[in-house]
Amino acid sequence: MALTEDTPIRVGLLGAGTVGSQTARLLVEQKDELAQRIGRPIELSGVACLDPDEVDFPWIDKSLLTSDTMSVVRGADIVVELIGGTGVARTFVLAALEQGSSVVTANKALLAKYGAELYKAAADHDADIYFEAAVGGAIPIVRPLRESLVGDQVESMLGIVNGTTNYILDEMTTKGLDFDVVLREAQAKGYAEADPTGDIEGHDAANKAAIMATLAYHTNVTIDDVTVEGITHIEAADIAAATAEGKVIKLLAVVDRNDSGVSARVYPALIRQEHPLASVHESFNAIFLKAKYADDLMFYGRGAGGAPTASAVVGDIVTVARHIAAHTTGPQISTYNDLPIAPLSSEKASFAVRFMIHDKPGVLYKVAKVFADHGVSINGINQDLERSKTDPGYDGELQQLRLTTHETDEETLRATLADVFELDCVAGGPSILRVID
Repeated sequence: MALTEDTPIRVGLLGAGTVGSQTARLLVEQKDELAQRIGRPIELSGVACLDPDEVDFPWIDKSLLTSDTMSVVRGADIVVELIGGTGVARTFVLAALEQGSSVVTANKALLAKYGAELYKAAADHDADIYFEAAVGGAIPIVRPLRESLVGDQVESMLGIVNGTTNYILDEMTTKGLDFDVVLREAQAKGYAEADPTGDIEGHDAANKAAIMATLAYHTNVTIDDVTVEGITHIEAADIAAATAEGKVIKLLAVVDRNDSGVSARVYPALIRQEHPLASVHESFNAIFLKAKYADDLMFYGRGAGGAPTASAVVGDIVTVARHIAAHTTGPQISTYNDLPIAPLSSEKASFAVRFMIHDKPGVLYKVAKVFADHGVSINGINQDLERSKTDPGYDGELQQLRLTTHETDEETLRATLADVFELDCVAGGPSILRVID
């Protein structure tokens, strides 16, 4: 069949869940206006789901529903992958690209693991792959990295890219609640999954950090290259100490480049209350980017949710459809730099450390000596009596010792703390937080 300006561009939707159903809604309800923006008609050609009988949205024609996912892929000019995971999703995305169909996806886990393979398949078959919704939901960060800033040099990025963890830390800070209490509340409100492991252990943010690093530094960075630390060890005492110092704790995706290569990390950190990221509350996301010439940039908005994420997905669909109408494709993902992944030892930071010590003379001297022996300089010390806590074999009271260091690398710090906890006057495991200036 000869293609004309009146031939519809067919969109096959894989997944009819929270985001998929809202994506379908925007496509159907804005069909005429989107056609004007694209220059060609656009139509939903099929919707793949596990059980078509359970999908009941008035804007989705029942005849479009099927459990035969590959048939939807084969019948589409643009395949929208919203089923998640890295198994069958990879199969369907590769099949779409290899037949020359373009792909729009929100699947950060897929891109963080198999991005290089998918980008190559898109380039080899003259197809687009767009994924704005994979990082930060409705926040436009992928396109600026991919297009707007390609004439600049990204120096670093700090991102709050997981709404669940930001909500938990924000509630702990503003209401003085314990971690477990806030987590249950987040689950009840739908901000956290029944199994929140991927969020609270930092894995979701790590996938996004890998994608951001790949785009910013034109180097293939996978999920296996990202070091990850979650927030499950954060206690009310950490929040209180941060507040007393005029700081807040945020789970950050930190991406930068140093002389040793590219670094992509996820960890909870102390930031000043004056920092732009400190004012990001509830489940909102934000990314603070520093570029060599553009200087400081801030991207802020809803990081999740059906409608906000669907907005980003449909934005990509329109972009790809415009390319199809113009018989072209967008810029491919470039990884020409092939930079190494920087080791932990190449990064230095100040740290805030909290642990329990026996309340008796000479303890501070012993602790300080271990730090000095490892070449770690202590910047400040604070002690609070903890009357309710005990240590087996010790009859006295315990104190909570909080200290901050001057800049050191994490490997040295952890080796120092390992020796500190060999002391018989130290109890319990440490809480370690980086300090972001």
